[in-house]
Amino acid sequence: MTRTALAISPHLDDAAFSAGGTLARLAARGWRVVMATIFTASVADPRGFALACQLDKGLAPEIDYMALRREEDRAAAVALGIDEPVHLPFREAPHRGYASAPELFAELRTDDRIGANLADAFERLVADTGPDLILAPQAVGGHVDHIQVVRALRGAQPPLPVLWWRDFPYTVRTAEPKEPLRAMFAPLPEQVVRLDAEAERRKAEACGAYASQIGFQFGGQEGLHARLADEDGVERFRLQGRLPPELRDAGFA
Repeated sequence: MTRTALAISPHLDDAAFSAGGTLARLAARGWRVVMATIFTASVADPRGFALACQLDKGLAPEIDYMALRREEDRAAAVALGIDEPVHLPFREAPHRGYASAPELFAELRTDDRIGANLADAFERLVADTGPDLILAPQAVGGHVDHIQVVRALRGAQPPLPVLWWRDFPYTVRTAEPKEPLRAMFAPLPEQVVRLDAEAERRKAEACGAYASQIGFQFGGQEGLHARLADEDGVERFRLQGRLPPELRDAGFA
């Protein structure tokens, strides 16, 4: 019987950036791998900070920014060797009232009540995909969308093992990145996945597929590869539950 891994990505790049090598390794071992991204809704005629988040990527205001990013995500999934990605129709934080870059990494807005909708969506997503393993963020860096995903998933979570990834590139930007949910994850054992050369290659290709983000995030492809090299060929998680037996001797150590 084919096993299924479900990666729950806040944005259109998070799963590939943070756990792409692990997703590629699972697929190479015959797993069905589904990468589902939560905040992917197109918004017509963006204004203010939401528009600025598009313009600072060098994209004209008339471009459907999220449609472009969804296409990048499909290319990343091909590079990883996984299933066609799933895109949920929720709006990113700049379209929910967060009006500046600092606000994206501050406290959740009291009027940002998207969590209940996310929890319902996660229950449906799990029912539709039937995963044996879930991968999801720890919200390292403190982005409000990541925090909302963690909280909603914890609230809706089925009794399945979860590999909670450390969110790249926040992990390599500073020696001590912000970790607002540290107390939640600290009791869980660390799980290190060592990537083989093929998984590293596939991850680098997948990350490079998010062309609209590479200049803004890393200063270009060379900067991306330098940051990936800082991870030293491993991906780190906190493990909730127990891994399926066939993974315990497959570089998941």
